[in-house]
Amino acid sequence: MEYRSLGNTGLSVSSLSFGASSLGSVFREVSEKEGIKTVKTAVDHGINYIDVSPYYGLTKAEATLGKAMLELNRYEIVLSSKAGRYGKEDFDFSYKRIIRSAEESLERLHTDYLDLLFLHDIEFGDYAQVIEEGIPAMQQLKKEGKIRFYGVSALPLPVFTKIIEDVSLDLILSYCHYSLNDTSLLELVPLLEKKGIGLVNASPLSMGLLHNGPIADWHPADREIIELCKETAAYCKEQGEDIAKLAIQFSTSNRHIPTTLISTASETNIVKNINWLKEPMNKELIEEVHKRLAPIQNRTWPSGKKEYHQAISSIGGV
Repeated sequence: MEYRSLGNTGLSVSSLSFGASSLGSVFREVSEKEGIKTVKTAVDHGINYIDVSPYYGLTKAEATLGKAMLELNRYEIVLSSKAGRYGKEDFDFSYKRIIRSAEESLERLHTDYLDLLFLHDIEFGDYAQVIEEGIPAMQQLKKEGKIRFYGVSALPLPVFTKIIEDVSLDLILSYCHYSLNDTSLLELVPLLEKKGIGLVNASPLSMGLLHNGPIADWHPADREIIELCKETAAYCKEQGEDIAKLAIQFSTSNRHIPTTLISTASETNIVKNINWLKEPMNKELIEEVHKRLAPIQNRTWPSGKKEYHQAISSIGGV
């Protein structure tokens, strides 16, 4: 496993990291025993960064991860959670709620500090509240030693450019923007590196677009994206390769992307994902995949309020 620096935090994180959303049974029903075993296996095989949120499984993921943490060396783990999103339509970035949320997460995770805390999916919230209450709440938590570093997560990239102009952040968490079908995150990397902001990349499989199984009915991508990804996955299979393997190898190979989160509650799958990093990349096939996906390259989908997808100067009037 390769380890990389996370911005100016001084933390070193594994190039592949563990997204604990699966522990909340968000993809399939997962028992506590299976979840704990998968977390321990991931750590045993070199993963040292784990991310979770109270939103995943409505606190189930945090509760399961907390029990796994009791069996691990806390000081060897970079642990992050989120605050601000608590249900599909339940968002609250107020000062008091962020403070309370972080303290509740600490209890569920059986720890007295979080290494990282993100405001979760801020494109669904009121930008003024995020800036005027959510960020100050995290600054207070950092001052009290309850968190070490803080940042925000979102899907639309323009919101990162905007918020970085308005406030000081330690980190950002972006998903579905550095994968085989979308590398638009690279446009943001020079600014992040200039400011020393740590970058967490998530969902190298683009929320299930880049694998051999069926694509979930709820996937927000348009029909052309879905069909082209299906066709490309089938082509890779015909060539004797798994597109998921190519996707994970591709997303973790760029040293400008410190870490990439993958979520699974399967012990077998996490070991397979980690072992793929040790195998050589089929660069010729990846080049062919990019050609096949070119018509939809960097095409995304709506998430949150419309203004977050528009010119950054229009967001919140801040």
